Amino acid sequence: MTDALIIGGGHNGLVCAFYLARAGLKVRVLERRGIIGGACVTEEFAPGYRNSTASYTVSLLRPKVIADMRLHDHGFRIIERTISNFFPLENDYLKLGGGTQRTQAEFARFSTKDAETFPAYEAALEGVAEVLRDISLKTPPNAGGGVRALLNAAMQGRRVAGLPLDAQRDVLDLFVKSARDFLDGWYESDAVKAAFGFDAVVGNYASPDTPGSAYVLLHHVFGEVNGKKGMWGHSVGGMGAITAAMAKACTLAGVEISLDSPVEKLLVDGGKAVGVRLEGGQELFAPLIVANVGPALLYRQLIDSSDLPAEFNRRMSTYRTGSGTFRMNVALSELPDFSVLPGKDKAEHHTAGIIIAPSLDYMDRAFTDAKIHGWSQKPIIEMKLPSTVDASLAPPNAHIASLFCQQFAPDLPNGQSWDDVREKVADHIIDSVTAHAPNFRASVIARQIHSPLDLERKFGLVGGDIFHGRMSLDQLWAARPILGYGDYRTPLAGLYMCGSGTHPGGGVTGAPGHNAAHEILADRQPLGHLRRLLSA
Repeated sequence: MTDALIIGGGHNGLVCAFYLARAGLKVRVLERRGIIGGACVTEEFAPGYRNSTASYTVSLLRPKVIADMRLHDHGFRIIERTISNFFPLENDYLKLGGGTQRTQAEFARFSTKDAETFPAYEAALEGVAEVLRDISLKTPPNAGGGVRALLNAAMQGRRVAGLPLDAQRDVLDLFVKSARDFLDGWYESDAVKAAFGFDAVVGNYASPDTPGSAYVLLHHVFGEVNGKKGMWGHSVGGMGAITAAMAKACTLAGVEISLDSPVEKLLVDGGKAVGVRLEGGQELFAPLIVANVGPALLYRQLIDSSDLPAEFNRRMSTYRTGSGTFRMNVALSELPDFSVLPGKDKAEHHTAGIIIAPSLDYMDRAFTDAKIHGWSQKPIIEMKLPSTVDASLAPPNAHIASLFCQQFAPDLPNGQSWDDVREKVADHIIDSVTAHAPNFRASVIARQIHSPLDLERKFGLVGGDIFHGRMSLDQLWAARPILGYGDYRTPLAGLYMCGSGTHPGGGVTGAPGHNAAHEILADRQPLGHLRRLLSA
């Protein structure tokens, strides 16, 4: 008999499955597509050209998950970026990363003061990021959870309370301020502010002026690669190599993985989740159901509203999704030749994240445009060229580009559909890159388009939301997805959540899967929750 059915074979579902199986449960993962990995996959999108077709870069995956699953034994390998980002500006450029002294030298070209400020800024952000790393693998205290929740809150709050006063002020600033207000307190150069402000709008359908956007900036810096904190890197073989390694670990632990098994409905009996019905009518039963899908998909589509409390339904109806993301993969005959840094031979800026977002004002206008017109007239674009560090992804002397683009409305105005304008918008994005690299349009051999609607259809990301829900203060920590259900449990007995719609949120972290599995196991053991608290 199956002990647990997991809906969705994305990375968090695989992480959760591994921990449950390692503890002796018989686990079956149900993946709707014919490939494992959810949105963390590598696919051929044109003959001979392979890429990470949705998620595209790695940093946030927790070291504990990597170690526990022994991913390095199963092919997991990350190449670090020499520099983190390259920003082509109107008549100049800025390179970010490569060490503190090198970054200071770059900043000094724009502001001596900003160069001198950078080490203190870096230390302040790292101090707060360390707290985030710590709580990312801890279950939030659940509102209304009694003594256990109070103890949990006290133990997690102790980490923040133990910080120096200046660091506590930084925590407050990052959680409540806009990215602009936060960065204005540190820097004077528009280019330097843009270099950090970009992280505040990644996967965030918001302006850098939106209160709380500073937290999204922080969320993108709490990761690490190969033991180096704050580093980003490329997964050799694409992001699908990560979930392929996870699938191997799961299989060795005894997990059964079923592809082409889309779940149509959750089966509920007397307030308890008892099984699922697949498209086609097959019904599967287990005492535990774990959903690795977003809250909007789970509660609005997979569960009948009559099976949930009325107040819960009302709250969930306001759960916000839509990350403003338009995602493209492009096959190229040659590397981009940037006007501000010419050359088609591979250089270090080709291996970095290439960011078209020269100022906070530019980012604000992009969001304003999207609200009015549906997409930005001058979009925010991050381009990665993974074939510059991983030749296996493209034919010899050719390349691939990942274009991760912001601000594109989840729902278009005036009754338009993304199906009607996706090609036009893709052309607009290509033109936006070509304005900085004049050879770009002519080098395009093929392209794969993922509008917000395409992301929803293909990967189950409601509103095209790469994070399974907005990363705003009202949808974080104990309030993710809503207050009272921040501990991976749900209103239905026997049903748990393990995806990015739970703490600590989006990105390829593995933390929700890890935490959910430990809560499930604690529920099955006498004194299990006490042991969890004492080990926190």
